[in-house]
Amino acid sequence: MLDDYNQHVTLRANEGIPAKPLTAEQTQAVVNALIDNASEHHQAFIDLLTRCVPPGVDPAAKVKADFLFKVARGEHSISGLSPEEATTLLGTMQGGYNVRPLIELLDHPVLAPLAATQLSATLLIFEKFGLVESKAKSGNAWAQRVLESWARAEWFTRRPAVPEKITLKVFKVSGETNTDDLSPAPVAWSRPDIPLHALSLLSNAREGVTPDEPGVRGPLRQLAELKEAGWPLVYVGDVVGTGSSRKSATNSILWHIGNDIPFVPNKRNGGVVFGGKIAPIFFNTLEDSGALPIELDVSALATGMLIDLYPYQGEIRETENQHLVTTFALKTEVLLDEARAGGRIPLIIGRSLTAKARESLKLSPSEVFRQPGAPAPSRAGFTLAQKIVGKACGVSGIRPGQYCEPKISTVGSQDTTGGMTRDELTDLACLTFSADLVMQSFCHTSAYPKPVDVQLHETLPQFITRRKGVALKPGDGIIHSWLNRMLLPDTVGTGADSHTRFPLGISFPGGSGLVAFAAATGIMPLDMPESVLVRFNGDMQKGITLRDLVHAIPLYARKQGLLTVEKKNKRNIFSGRILEIEGLETLSAEQAFELADASAERSAAACVMRLAEENVTQYLRSNAALLRWMVKQGYENAATLEKRIAEIEAWLANPSLLSADPDAEYAAVIDIDLAEITEPVVCAPDDPDDARLLSEVACTPVDDVFIGSCMTNIGHFRAAGKIMADAKETQARLWLAPPTKMDAQQLSREGYFNQFIQSGARIEPAGCSLCMGNQARVREGSHVVSTSTRNFPHRLGTNAKVFLASAELSTVAAILGKMPTVDEYFSHTVKLSDANENIYRYLSFDTLTEYQSGEDDNIRVVNL
Repeated sequence: MLDDYNQHVTLRANEGIPAKPLTAEQTQAVVNALIDNASEHHQAFIDLLTRCVPPGVDPAAKVKADFLFKVARGEHSISGLSPEEATTLLGTMQGGYNVRPLIELLDHPVLAPLAATQLSATLLIFEKFGLVESKAKSGNAWAQRVLESWARAEWFTRRPAVPEKITLKVFKVSGETNTDDLSPAPVAWSRPDIPLHALSLLSNAREGVTPDEPGVRGPLRQLAELKEAGWPLVYVGDVVGTGSSRKSATNSILWHIGNDIPFVPNKRNGGVVFGGKIAPIFFNTLEDSGALPIELDVSALATGMLIDLYPYQGEIRETENQHLVTTFALKTEVLLDEARAGGRIPLIIGRSLTAKARESLKLSPSEVFRQPGAPAPSRAGFTLAQKIVGKACGVSGIRPGQYCEPKISTVGSQDTTGGMTRDELTDLACLTFSADLVMQSFCHTSAYPKPVDVQLHETLPQFITRRKGVALKPGDGIIHSWLNRMLLPDTVGTGADSHTRFPLGISFPGGSGLVAFAAATGIMPLDMPESVLVRFNGDMQKGITLRDLVHAIPLYARKQGLLTVEKKNKRNIFSGRILEIEGLETLSAEQAFELADASAERSAAACVMRLAEENVTQYLRSNAALLRWMVKQGYENAATLEKRIAEIEAWLANPSLLSADPDAEYAAVIDIDLAEITEPVVCAPDDPDDARLLSEVACTPVDDVFIGSCMTNIGHFRAAGKIMADAKETQARLWLAPPTKMDAQQLSREGYFNQFIQSGARIEPAGCSLCMGNQARVREGSHVVSTSTRNFPHRLGTNAKVFLASAELSTVAAILGKMPTVDEYFSHTVKLSDANENIYRYLSFDTLTEYQSGEDDNIRVVNL
């Protein structure tokens, strides 16, 4: 085992990264060698056991904890590893499998004081708290000391506070860095392997950044040169972290600028990030990881500068002459506690443990921690979002700026973040989900899996279902198209995908760490954002689609000066706020999701829409039928699905929907007159904020067209088929990817697949396909029209120039091989008017025979 491992160490060292943590099998081999006590590499095995085993409830951690407990009790006598040292090592494992052994050692005649010391610094206690409390009440003095230590928050106060002054070397990335820049989709498979994935950070050349190997390895030499003087780096950008919610982007930055976590292999926390604007999800993910994110004017900062950060004074000064560079105000002083605790999540868990201990000891609440600022008193009514979150907190509403911890009813996880979420759950010592429903999908990697993806497909479902979660199957389709079918009205959820934006209730997407926390505990931390109201008025004009209304939102925001495309000193009224949409109450939930989904591109924290009760009722009836079908098909966890069916049926028996108060207050109100939108609206390449009228971009050549992603539903594909009915072959290469296998089956039955193939289209399996760019990709430098979610540089293909548009406009562009003129668009889409109701109808599973019988009418879709 050691020879194999050392060979692995050498291979990884050649890449400039450390070896992977030990597996359970490798850990058992180490344990066996230590028990044998005869190996010449005895000390090397002790070092491996000490430094290279993951914490929490990783299977390797169980092997380690069981062995150390036996050593502590004297069942094994190991040279160089005394019972005292074994007890100390148990205390480094953070929580999970080490907790019960430490609690039992509180009764040990010799080791009890040491066990108490280790437990006092352990936060991931959860339900084991009762065991310590019981021992204390039974007279165990050491258990009493543990409770008293937790009550005094010594786990926190013993950690060093954020220094008064932090000296940093600047690494600046001008313009916008999105999460595709920080965690490129083509190497999504490596995200759980943090050091390996971090090699690809900023691997595409840009101003001021010189990758070691463009497209493959980032500016590692450049970063190393900046670190030569020994100062930690600060990551600085004009706009930082826009795009998806992937924690891998944070992991990659922190691998280069953060601090090693003692006894936790291949993971770092801490570090400092400055941004003129930091995307809200990315800001939160930095908080969760113990970093210090600060929004400030970065215009005077340049790569190579040595600066002093004064976090309490709100100043940045040049180190050499103390010249004032800029000033700032922390978003909240609680950031200083979060950084001290090692992250927002450890702080929340620790505060809860301290509160529980103080309650047990009948003490008043702790005054150790900084408290979030309270919002100003208001007599205004509540918005819809404020009421939904309030309901999840057991109150009538939550004011903007108020800190709260709403109950989380629904959690979604997809495959390119699933491996990280699994690891975060393991670190959190989670063995059972507390959230009502946690669902795992495999939509980003199922079409063309790499060997590492296949392994994830085989192992992750059991990990999820063992914790009472629901696992989809590879090929089922897109996470959101399924998760939306499992929702309850007026509830709160989250997901490790920025497009987890519910058409019913509200979702606050987060990085995999926050999502794991919500799944494990059933709550999530939230500083309640302000809301922006977008109010549509009048009637939609003939030929205008919902996707045009999606793009009208940034278009009208720019007209009002509330949004800019320029990244320097960028203005974005939606960033970090909740987008609330009114005036489209008659939409179906499928249609509403198209608008809610795109709130991710606005960098909004969340989105809510008010829908007519009858449409919500129909949607839920259909969804209950689908969930019953899933149970019949053997989907796990059946008990979780059945519980959600019962909750849906309870709502149907007594339907009610929250609504905004007439006197609710908003950060801004954007009125959009539907009569003014008389031609399609698209988003120009490289920026989903750059909304333009079709007439401004007409006749631009088009090489590829993609109709797919979570922004589509079955109606879009029927519309594409109707438009293409008379076209023999498209001039641009057309890609089609239905969102779910149910959509694919229905489209095939209706003859659309045959028609698409006859027109030369490439039909992809149900799933994400081109949207993320980690599986299929367009040719380098292609001009593309896409229905996908976003169009950042290199996302769909290297140097691809991507327009975002409706499925209807995309189809016309495919036929013509160019962006059509307005007249050409309407001449091709006029045929949709007469068959509108038949085209834009959605899957009602409660009326489809195959979903009543439980038969799985699978249709194999061949890639063409």
